[in-house]
Amino acid sequence: MSPSETAQASCAEVPEGAHGQRIDRFLAQLTGVPRNQIRKWIEEGRVEIRGKTVAKPSLALESGAEVSWKPPLPPESDPRIQPEEGPLEILFEDRDLVVVDKPSGLVVHPGAGHRTGTLAHRLLSRYPEMVAVGGPGRPGIVHRLDQGTSGVMVVARSPEAYQHLSKAFAERRVKKIYLAVVYGLPRETEGVIEKPIGRHPQRRKEMAVVSSGRPALTRYRVLDAAQGLALLEVDLGTGRTHQIRVHLKSLGHPLVGDPTYGENRFKAQPRVRQRRLREFGRPALHAWKLEIPHPKSGEISRFSTPPPEDLVDLWRLSAGRPWPYQEED
Repeated sequence: MSPSETAQASCAEVPEGAHGQRIDRFLAQLTGVPRNQIRKWIEEGRVEIRGKTVAKPSLALESGAEVSWKPPLPPESDPRIQPEEGPLEILFEDRDLVVVDKPSGLVVHPGAGHRTGTLAHRLLSRYPEMVAVGGPGRPGIVHRLDQGTSGVMVVARSPEAYQHLSKAFAERRVKKIYLAVVYGLPRETEGVIEKPIGRHPQRRKEMAVVSSGRPALTRYRVLDAAQGLALLEVDLGTGRTHQIRVHLKSLGHPLVGDPTYGENRFKAQPRVRQRRLREFGRPALHAWKLEIPHPKSGEISRFSTPPPEDLVDLWRLSAGRPWPYQEED
């Protein structure tokens, strides 16, 4: 393999929480590169542990081990994604990263059914240097929000920032706080949900609490409750797919507007409120606050964005109460 075919090597220590995890899954989460691409890296001898080439993508990791990888150089342009102009709500930017307020309804990066019109396309239009950052089709993307979720997201502008931020997410050094409107009132005003999450055994496009799933931790606190609804502050201890939606459903309090996990709970509400709850067009979830170690200085950077009007109106009109939570000074 000639040097021209290979980008600069990167390495990371396996955190305790990733002990026993498959190496292809670990690297996919760390780098944002799809697992099938990671497997190709392994086949090409681009991945090592403690200086020895990894032979199998199923290799189970040991905490404390050093994993290194040498990805191929990115193409000058990605044929699957081209810049597209579109509105961007920028909360912060510097040479290393960009923090955006993602609106609900906007897909983060291309995928099945969404080849154009994503946040990634808009970012490339404003920051063309991102084309060489991260995995193919996911320029700068170190984490994502579901299409229906609004709120704060951080994106890397350089390969170095990408590696630092990806590692921070993998090692759980990032704090993510959400606001959620759910059906019912949790028995406790605050609590912890610690249940493993994996693919639903029958409905493979859905996630579920399953014994064979990966460990997942969610903390919640009730901010207000009225009319059979509750407003929660949710703190993610891990970052599993659909984690908040699945965990709150398992608690018996699914999100209002969730088409997958919502259980049509609006039918239990008085008729005068059913239509509004039924027609709320997305999961009632907002990524409110994000704390990250800055990739350059290492200092903690804090960002937040207030809940959008649709969520505030949902609470005001359906719960019959003003939004109780104000942005901190």
